[in-house]
Amino acid sequence: MPESRPQTIAKITWRLMPFLGLLYLIAYIDRQNVSYAKLQMVGDLGLSEAAYGLGASLFFIGYFLFEVPSNVILARVGARRWLARIIFSWGLVTIALAFTQNATMFYILRFLLGAAEAGFFPGVLFALTLWFPQMYRGRMVGLFMAWSALANAVGSTVGGALLDLHGVLGLKGWEWVFIATGIPAVVMGVVTYFFLPERPETATFLDAGEKKWLHDVLERENAAQGKQQHGSPFAALLDRRVQLLALFYVAFPLGAYGLSYWLPTVVKGFGVSNTTNGLLNVIPWACVALALWWVPRNAARTGDQTWHIVIPALIAAVCLALSVVVPGNAVKFALLCVAAAGIFAPQPVFWSLPPSFLSGATAAAGIAAINSVGNLGGFIAQNAVPWIGDVTGSQLAPMWFLAACMVLGALMTFVVQAALRRHKPAAGGRMRPAE
Repeated sequence: MPESRPQTIAKITWRLMPFLGLLYLIAYIDRQNVSYAKLQMVGDLGLSEAAYGLGASLFFIGYFLFEVPSNVILARVGARRWLARIIFSWGLVTIALAFTQNATMFYILRFLLGAAEAGFFPGVLFALTLWFPQMYRGRMVGLFMAWSALANAVGSTVGGALLDLHGVLGLKGWEWVFIATGIPAVVMGVVTYFFLPERPETATFLDAGEKKWLHDVLERENAAQGKQQHGSPFAALLDRRVQLLALFYVAFPLGAYGLSYWLPTVVKGFGVSNTTNGLLNVIPWACVALALWWVPRNAARTGDQTWHIVIPALIAAVCLALSVVVPGNAVKFALLCVAAAGIFAPQPVFWSLPPSFLSGATAAAGIAAINSVGNLGGFIAQNAVPWIGDVTGSQLAPMWFLAACMVLGALMTFVVQAALRRHKPAAGGRMRPAE
């Protein structure tokens, strides 16, 4: 029943996307809160910039180690239960960060935060493959990721204001940052358990005809695209396409985290207050939200994936490089705003690639593997960016490094697309070997 398509997609979108987006907003704020807490926490704990960067980056080690197992469990027990566990546990760890006494405790809690949150982002991406046909997924990932832009905007405003609560109720400003951002995650973990639907087959907001239409469309796509189910979900880790996508993805989290963790420090160098710093940081994330809305929609409309990844990445690289050499704080800031949009905009298009050849528990493991390896870019960024800043004595010199990473990511797009074309279904629907 073709007439079911817009009605069914609209129902699913309104039921899932605002709620999942709100969860991502909370998750992203709980990742980014260290960039604001840093402005006071470094002095209180007696840490160097490099030492603090190491502690912040340990999040990604915990994330890397537990990402794939977490997503495999999610595929088995269901998104509702497992996402609720993830959200509740990362909220508790975030609150615990407010009671950090020394560098060792900070390192341990940041590692535990990564372990607790592992599986959330790829878990949502896997869940979207169960609810949306291929042509809608890029747009849905764009809508989902747009909440990360809102998170940065909200986080920058709230983070700066919370720092200015220093001394209220005997708490330091950075302690308020962790407590106030951890409590919403604990609350939403409970809400998720009762609100999030498990699968389309059990969704009460879809009627029988809508469920059948969605089931039939997804089955036809799986058959037409020759999607693979490996014997074990973990066997997806040996698929060369998964490995290549994982390496490819590193450039984007590296650029994103490098910029978002460093941006508040760059803006503070303009000589503004913490609250003004937060307000100014709303602007780049508004640009990101607009790009996340337009780029995947245009990619779906034109049917092009390659250039909707390459062009934004190259724009980001140029703007990052120019931000180092052009005079004037206002122009530098404007360039960083455009760079932020260019770094984030290709990612929804990128995430439409893995479900084109993976399905089921194999897709859960493959998506998690790509995300976990890719997010090591965050580990690299949080160590390389402050190290480059310390060595050069410049807050803008690290942008050269981020620009080079974005150029590499743009070039890798052509390699990845060539590899995926080699393994498309051959005549008769059989897959060429994935090697």
